Amino acid sequence: MKCSNFLAAALVAVSSALAQDVSTNSVGTDSVNSSWQPATLSTADARNKLNQAGTCCTALSLVLGGSKVSYAGNAPYSASLASYWTLQESNVHPKCIVSPANAQDVSLALFVLKVGNTVFPGQCNFAIRSGGHTPFAGAANIEAGITIDLSALNQVTVSADRTQVVIGPGNRWAGVYSQLDAKNLATSGGRVASVGVGGLTTGGGISFFSPRYGFVCDNVLNFDVVLASGQLVQANSKSNPDLWKALKGGSNNFGVVTAFTMRAFDQGKFWGGFIGIDISTIEQQFKAFSKILGSPTYDPFAAVIYSLVFDPVSGTWSVAAQLAYTKPQANPPFLQPLTSLPQTFSTMRISNLTDFTVELDASNPIGRRQLFATGTYGNSVDIMRAIWQISNSTVQPLRRIPNFKWSVSYQPEPTVITTKAASTGGNSLGLDASDGNIFNVLLTASWDNASDDAAVNAAAQSLFSQAAAKAQSLGVYNQYLYLNYAAPWQDPISGYGVAAKSSLQAASKKYDPDQTFQKNVPGGFKLFK
Repeated sequence: MKCSNFLAAALVAVSSALAQDVSTNSVGTDSVNSSWQPATLSTADARNKLNQAGTCCTALSLVLGGSKVSYAGNAPYSASLASYWTLQESNVHPKCIVSPANAQDVSLALFVLKVGNTVFPGQCNFAIRSGGHTPFAGAANIEAGITIDLSALNQVTVSADRTQVVIGPGNRWAGVYSQLDAKNLATSGGRVASVGVGGLTTGGGISFFSPRYGFVCDNVLNFDVVLASGQLVQANSKSNPDLWKALKGGSNNFGVVTAFTMRAFDQGKFWGGFIGIDISTIEQQFKAFSKILGSPTYDPFAAVIYSLVFDPVSGTWSVAAQLAYTKPQANPPFLQPLTSLPQTFSTMRISNLTDFTVELDASNPIGRRQLFATGTYGNSVDIMRAIWQISNSTVQPLRRIPNFKWSVSYQPEPTVITTKAASTGGNSLGLDASDGNIFNVLLTASWDNASDDAAVNAAAQSLFSQAAAKAQSLGVYNQYLYLNYAAPWQDPISGYGVAAKSSLQAASKKYDPDQTFQKNVPGGFKLFK
């Protein structure tokens, strides 16, 4: 009876508040600086009701309905864990998994959790999951806490004038693109089919279209966001513009995004795929990459992922370059510094966006232990060569690891990408024209056994520590770290620079005055470390 009373009170109170909030759908400066409370349920009353329920999971089940909260042993719980990309994340076991059906469910859940964390300190911490592609444990899952799985928020709605698309955070990018391909439209999004919309976008995001339109986050026109208080707001150029900017790179530190309104554009089939390049021409390859990156007239239709792949059995390296030219034009002159070199294989073709993301996804199988780590450097053949050489030396002790894989990928981030934000309301990444033409380095490692975690992480840390020292000696070190590629021992938020980090902290204090997303959402990269 006590639980039933709690359910009735909570539903009446929060539904009343939601009716008010959803009708306005935005907040001004004054309202976010004070704690919003449901109209008929005080914090004290909610605290009492939570005590009656006994746990946050029980309360959530009562408020949302039992079908939206699953526990260990339930099929939805097991299916959610099994769908994480890495073993590190699927081996994390929350107390319960909440599966909201809409933004109102998210609002109810956050209100219960916020109050619950005052009633049961440390027992109602939670994680937010979109696609679950971040490799490390706890990024989008939480041991003995509550995981909010946004998979059901998977709408894809194109505006009548075909210039915007509203995308739910539960989508994977292939699902978005398959619908847009059918309309000869696209939006800037991820390049790997199974990557989720939410994490990639709020972490910055790199796209095949980035040279044309900037980072993925630069293409968000509006965020629908549920704040820690449970209030549903909009963040765009006119409503809560500081929150809009903060969410463009600030990750999971401000609220739960329940919809992204993104810029859409006409896009048909284009040229792309993989080529293998003979390792004997490695020096020419570095020069070719540098020439492309440093071009004073960078072709905005060209995108490159240049990967050096280590074979632990033979101890040798091979090269695979993923190329895209977002026009139906084969082998454009701009990419010929790479394509003219002797090739070992090619999948180059004219196809659609979905197809290319599925191809990239094939090299990222689910269910293994994975590590990402990253660095950023100025355009220099010397640093490109040095990173490969350092990588070769640091990986050698890991050859003993069963089923081990290790690759280092270089990706151009020329000024045509980093300066786009200036015309789209800004972002939080801290990059501008003064950084010059830079490139991102992504280390990807995969293996099977947890007993090898420490050795792999130590090798990766050694690689990037040595690379930073070498880059500094060459004058090409850049502090920026792409958040979506960062290892848990890296600090991408600080890499944005002092000014950007301070702005993010100010937005956090304004929109989350009780610091719920800093204290009770431990996963990801926090703002005050």
